[in-house]
Order: sequence, then structure tokens, then C-alpha cells
Amino acid sequence: MTLPIYAFSQTDTTGMTKKTSTEKKQHSSIGLGLKVGLNFTNISSTSQISHSSETGYQVGIFLDPTSHSILGSRTEFLYSHQGYNYATGQVTGQVYLDYLMLAQLMVINITHFVQIQVGTQIAYLINAKQDSAGMSTGIASADQLLNYYNRIDFGFAGGLEVRPFAGILVGARYNFSLTNLYKIPDLNSGSTTPPSYVPSTSDLNFKNNLLQFYVGYRF
Repeated sequence: MTLPIYAFSQTDTTGMTKKTSTEKKQHSSIGLGLKVGLNFTNISSTSQISHSSETGYQVGIFLDPTSHSILGSRTEFLYSHQGYNYATGQVTGQVYLDYLMLAQLMVINITHFVQIQVGTQIAYLINAKQDSAGMSTGIASADQLLNYYNRIDFGFAGGLEVRPFAGILVGARYNFSLTNLYKIPDLNSGSTTPPSYVPSTSDLNFKNNLLQFYVGYRF
């Protein structure tokens, strides 16, 4: 009588262990996580003004479903604080831009510890500030920076992520925009002259460049 009871107990325990392991695996497969990091931002195609990079930050959430193949997906929603330093004529200063950013990436799993990410991103500009010597025209409508920027920013992104320990991740990504940073001015609108930190040219093909370094945790 003892042997059958023991065998039944052993089988039941093994079954429960497998079930628990399966439930845990299914629970973690959603891949929800948090990330924070630093931004190093600049603008490209700026022959009209001198410029240099500005340091900002990022914080957000991501969805990284478990994939048992070499290919997978990654979706991120971030708040990104970025900008650039500039010098034009006698005016120098900084511009700070705050974006809400949505990235949709394809991932290539090299191993369980290394992941390559490539894809697209779209961002919405929610705030723009500047800190400059001689920055103000004295006319409120002319000094509202958001009036001179495109609110939507679209581009491509690519990077590398390393996962040294369970749940922990460290990565770097480069984002380059395809959208002009400034709006093309309407010369027939009768608007006031823009501030000196906004280039007065119709060739406003300046674009965001963004280098990100981050750490995160995947639950």
C-alpha cells in the first residue's frame, strides 16, 4: 500500500511543479518593463548656425514579448527631454525640447543576452524652451517657440541591448529624424519677425539627432 501512495504523490508533485513553471513562464511572456537613461542630442544640416550637443534624459515603459525565435518585437512609450546649443550672429544659447515618443522596433535575438533593435519612431513635441542672451523680441507672439517648430517628428532608430542578469537590461540607441525641426515660414502671413534664435531662412531642413544610453528592468 505504501508504494502506490508514494508513486501517486511523486507524480502529483512533479505535475504541480511543471504546471507552476508553465504558469510562471506564461505570466512573464508579456515582457512589460521600465527604462531610464541619458540623451545626447544635436541637430543636423545646420550650415546657417553653429551648434553643439546638449545632454538630456529619458524615462518610459516598454513591451517586449518573449520570443523563442531569432526575431521579435519591441514597443516603447517615452518622455524624452532633449535639445541643442547654438550660436548665430551675436546670439548664443540653448534650446530645450520635450517630446512624447512612441517607438516600434523589430528585434534580432543574437543570444539570450544580446539583442539588436531596428525600427521607426514618432514623437510629439509638447514643450519648447530657450535660454539665450538677447533672446527676446519683446513681442509675446514672436517669442513663443512652439509656433516655429513642427510638433510631429518621425524617424528611424537602431541600437544594441545587453541583458547581463535576469530582468536587468542595458542598451544604446541612435535615432535620426526625417522631419524638419522648424516649420517653413509663411512670408505672406503678416506675422512678426521671429526671434534671433530662429533662423530666418526658407531652407529650414534642420533635423534632430538623438543618441540614447539607458538601463531598465523587464518584469
